Amino acid sequence: MTKLLAIASGGGHWAQLLRLRPAFEAFDIVYCSVQASYAVQVSGNRYYAVRDVSRRDRFGFLVVAAQLLMLFFKERPRVLVTTGAAPGLIAIVIAKAFGTRTLWIDSLANCERLSSSGKMAARLADKCVSQWPEVARGNALEYWGSVL
Repeated sequence: MTKLLAIASGGGHWAQLLRLRPAFEAFDIVYCSVQASYAVQVSGNRYYAVRDVSRRDRFGFLVVAAQLLMLFFKERPRVLVTTGAAPGLIAIVIAKAFGTRTLWIDSLANCERLSSSGKMAARLADKCVSQWPEVARGNALEYWGSVL
């Protein structure tokens, strides 16, 4: 069974990722986010918590990169899906070194423009999609619908 890593930061990004769970049923799924308490929401699956980080926290980026690198060495996912923010972007960079296929789903909250992380992900991910048709068209991305 193909191993999939589903990763998102907290709050709305995590909620959107959880709404995608039915799409992951054919995979051996591993979850990752920024709160240890989220593990109960995905019981029965492996779960990893990493430090919460923003683009202004350079040291935090290094910590999260090290945490995710260890996760990749341990789990060796073949597919990565993220609904965004800094941990997902860092995971995409690491995934490329492991030959992992990547999908960035820009947050539903970004209804007028692609997020700054989404702009970087569009250059790095195998596929980058927006949940808004207008944003997708304006950034040469695909629109597959929204998770809400």
